[in-house]
Amino acid sequence: MATDMQTAGGPAARPADPIVPPAAPTTMPVQDFARAPQGGPGRRQNSLRVWMARLIAFGGTAALAVYGFSQMLAAFGADPKPMQIALLVLFVPTFAWIGFSFCGTLAGFLAPRLTTPDGPNDARVVVVMPIYHEDVATSTALLVALARELEAEGMAQRTEIFVLSDTRDPAIAVNETLVVHAARALSPLPMWYRRRLTNDDRKSGNLAEFVRHWGGRYDQMVVLDADSVMSGATIRALSARMAADDRVGLIQTMPMLVGGETIFARLTQFAGRVYGPMIARGVAAWSGDTGNYWGHNAIIRVTAFAQACGLPRLPGNPPFGGTILSHDFVEAAALCRAGWSVRLDHDLRGSYEGCPPTLLDMAVRERRWAQGNLQHSRLLGVKGLRGISRAHMIIGIMGFLMSPLWLALILVGLILSATVLLSTPEYFPNAYQLFPDWPVFDSRRMLWLFALAMALLLLPKFIATFRAWARPLARNSGGRVRIFASAIFETILSALIAPVQMLVQTRQIFEILSGRDSGWNAQTRAGSMPTWGVVLRHHWAHVALGAGTLIVLASFSPAQLIWLSPILAGLILSPVTSRLSASPVFGRWARMRGLLVTPEERDPPAILTEATAIARALPQADTGPDSLLRLGRDADLLARHVAMLAPLPEALPRSVHLARITAEAKIAHAPDQRQALADMDRAETDAMLLDPALLTRWSRLPA
Repeated sequence: MATDMQTAGGPAARPADPIVPPAAPTTMPVQDFARAPQGGPGRRQNSLRVWMARLIAFGGTAALAVYGFSQMLAAFGADPKPMQIALLVLFVPTFAWIGFSFCGTLAGFLAPRLTTPDGPNDARVVVVMPIYHEDVATSTALLVALARELEAEGMAQRTEIFVLSDTRDPAIAVNETLVVHAARALSPLPMWYRRRLTNDDRKSGNLAEFVRHWGGRYDQMVVLDADSVMSGATIRALSARMAADDRVGLIQTMPMLVGGETIFARLTQFAGRVYGPMIARGVAAWSGDTGNYWGHNAIIRVTAFAQACGLPRLPGNPPFGGTILSHDFVEAAALCRAGWSVRLDHDLRGSYEGCPPTLLDMAVRERRWAQGNLQHSRLLGVKGLRGISRAHMIIGIMGFLMSPLWLALILVGLILSATVLLSTPEYFPNAYQLFPDWPVFDSRRMLWLFALAMALLLLPKFIATFRAWARPLARNSGGRVRIFASAIFETILSALIAPVQMLVQTRQIFEILSGRDSGWNAQTRAGSMPTWGVVLRHHWAHVALGAGTLIVLASFSPAQLIWLSPILAGLILSPVTSRLSASPVFGRWARMRGLLVTPEERDPPAILTEATAIARALPQADTGPDSLLRLGRDADLLARHVAMLAPLPEALPRSVHLARITAEAKIAHAPDQRQALADMDRAETDAMLLDPALLTRWSRLPA
């Protein structure tokens, strides 16, 4: 079959070649989560090492939760008041959450030592990149650079690349066809392109449709995001590791964030580079063969994916019903449920992705992630679900629920303080009692609990920083002094951002619980610095809350300002933090002073450098008002676009069929090309762009 792959696409897929390979359908049944899975290799027991890591991660968290509960209860005395009980109920999960991050870090010391096996490997590999309204020149340049590295790694005879478009905007769709047309001529590997007729089930539906049509052509599937890539050496290693163990269904890598220019992006990038590997070691240690999937930068066994990962639609309407948004967690759980191993190979480098440029852009992404993770609450009872898969889902849910829990904890604490300050204690509630009831509140014990919580929160960061000192990471990031200064800078700025994220996520949770769907919008890969008007519109409520709380506390309880000052500062300064952290000027300022610098900045990976050069050589995007008219006026452009159209099926989806009929009628009655475009709506224009016959008829109209 590897020979067939070469023959069908050629050593390099040229524009004259077919735009998609011959069909190689495979069965991908929709799973019934109410029944036990059928097939699969059967479950494999995890090693004693994994169970020890789980004991440290989860047992340690439970021990800390019990300790926090007992100490808080002792601080309130034997007869706690209702508000104290409320504070206790909120404190325990938040304290346990902080403890879990620390215990998970400790578990990383038991992470497995992984190696890449030698020997022959003839597995047929496809690199797939789903895209949706993206900067296709940047995305496709990454694929061309990857194709060249794969050829250098000796994988050209058994590897292909597939761009899976879900784009619905006609102007962006034309850009895609023209750019991919040019990229195919530059790629030493076959590069295929398919744009779906409908967007059923979003990204998960895009991948499922690909597997059902062409899954039989490949053994392994490397999934990338539109702004992510892996080096050829990393993909070769992943392919060899999967081929060596026929029970492995998915191997996830730890992507390093790259390309950040703003302070916010560089902050996220630095944190991921310094703290990320240590976190990944912990997750790999306690996950074992029941790991998780993050939706990209992973290799998947195609037969396993087809057998286990046909996701159903959940009953009901969004946000909790309909298409499964965070499908990656569920796909990993479905693989484990069927007995396939899912691993996080923490040792592999050469895996990269972009990061959101601003705080506001991150909030947009988190809205969809929040909905997807909360939706997982409906899947915790799936028949045959592994315990650790259920833990992954609960951790994802709690990652967003912690924001309203933190907010509630702070509010209850303020109410409790106000109650103490504004009320007069009743020492003799019973007229016949001999001794008074003294109010019980052990402030010293509370202070020690607070100090312990801060230590658990900050220790993993400092462990990771000191760990980086002993590795080449410190030398490649400006030296030990600069990496330590960067860690301090990141901690301070993160502390200012955290209160804003807490309120934003709390609002998002409220919207989801109120039934508001996030929709499906294209992600912002390269943002711009927001104006003062934009940041004030988004953050005025945060400023008002922070300033109001500051005034009240300064008047009635100045001592409370000591521990609330980071939160109040973050809220009051949120417009300034949001705007300035989105500034590439301040990002360059930090880089010039050696702050938040990562090794990938000082010594850029060859694949990223080459991709940047390739992107400049590809056709640039044109989404102006006359962008579609260029097809009608330039026969060469029209021919290139038509060459990138896959044959239409005989049975078109009903919506596409109706749009094609009305588009044909409007073209027939239009006096010129411009008027035809003006008469057609978006769906009709899209139907025309998918149909060579309609395009030809439209192009023959007067310009």
